Amino acid sequence: MFSTYSGQPVVDHPVSVPIEHRFDPYVDNGGTLLSIAGKDFCVVAADTRQSEGYSINSRYVPKSVKLSDKTVISMGGCYADCLTLTKRIQQNMEWYHHAHGKTMSTAAVAQMLSIMLYQKRFFPFYSWCILGGLDEEGKGAVYTYDPVGSYEREACRCAGSASSLIQPFLDNQINFKNQETQRRTHSLEQVLRITKDSFTSATERDIYTGDYLEIFVITRDGVEIQKMDLKKD
Repeated sequence: MFSTYSGQPVVDHPVSVPIEHRFDPYVDNGGTLLSIAGKDFCVVAADTRQSEGYSINSRYVPKSVKLSDKTVISMGGCYADCLTLTKRIQQNMEWYHHAHGKTMSTAAVAQMLSIMLYQKRFFPFYSWCILGGLDEEGKGAVYTYDPVGSYEREACRCAGSASSLIQPFLDNQINFKNQETQRRTHSLEQVLRITKDSFTSATERDIYTGDYLEIFVITRDGVEIQKMDLKKD
């Protein structure tokens, strides 16, 4: 079993050593999402590129889902987690409709989503959620979340791979931060132009954002979907 070489014992058979196995259940599939609340409308937008590292898995994977005539949710992060979470939200909303005979309000969906995310806090969904819609008074509402359910209502928010590029632009154009000019409300046309300009600029710098832009416009008349081409390289 052992042989002697220069006075040192040498093992003459293979030595088994522990092999380390790693498993990461999360993956970031990139993409960018944005939502802006208006006086009587809400705009939810997201690109459709799904990527992993330097590879593009698909050029058209929508990140936004219409939940009702007044509520739209947009998610980024791990696509598998986002898909699972979306199905659970739709299932709970269907149960609510059967139990109460009415559709959940945007505020009720926002609270329910917070609870669902917090329940998974020990193994959280890798998802960045933005919920947009109209509240009970018909005003635009945007709710933003972290992966474990903490949320707040804001006037506008961007999340995803290009959020660091777009959010400062929104703070300037929508929230009028660090400006001495009087704050004013934007029309739907102005918000749509800001949204399109935001994504057009972001695709020049962020390789994980591109291909197509889907814009959900939520008004009292329902949800309208608009599409626009983005850079595909």
